[in-house]
Amino acid sequence: MRDEVDDLVEAWARERADLDLGPVEVFSRISRLARHLDLTRRTAFEAHRIEPWEFDVLAALRRAGTPYELSPGRLLRETLVTSGTMTNRVDRLEIRGFVSRLPDPDDRRGVLVRLTRAGKAAVDGAFEALLDAEQALLAELPADDQRRLARLLRELLGPFSK
Repeated sequence: MRDEVDDLVEAWARERADLDLGPVEVFSRISRLARHLDLTRRTAFEAHRIEPWEFDVLAALRRAGTPYELSPGRLLRETLVTSGTMTNRVDRLEIRGFVSRLPDPDDRRGVLVRLTRAGKAAVDGAFEALLDAEQALLAELPADDQRRLARLLRELLGPFSK
């Protein structure tokens, strides 16, 4: 089975036979897949009336477990955004009723961001829709190949996790 990356690599090989095009074969496919995944995420989240950035914050809180709260600093680390961006996001989520701010009992000056019942319902629904969509994307790939692909991608991402 050929794809558009095969055509791209073939053209480069014709023009630059002196180069190793192996990385292009891998990363061009990952890049194209990332675009499809982004569209899939957006569609799954739109059905639950949330934006991808909202999902990222709500999902971090949901994964924290009961009582579904984190400090703003922890949210920064979980979502990889700046403090100004996080403040803006928490403000907007609070207006929507998805999170609330509470005083941090361990730090008089600190606050905790807590997932509300509405926020939990939104993130749970969006996550279920996302899983359904992602399972559909993987449906043609046998389970053993899915596990192998996950392992290979983990190895590829390893250096970035440090």
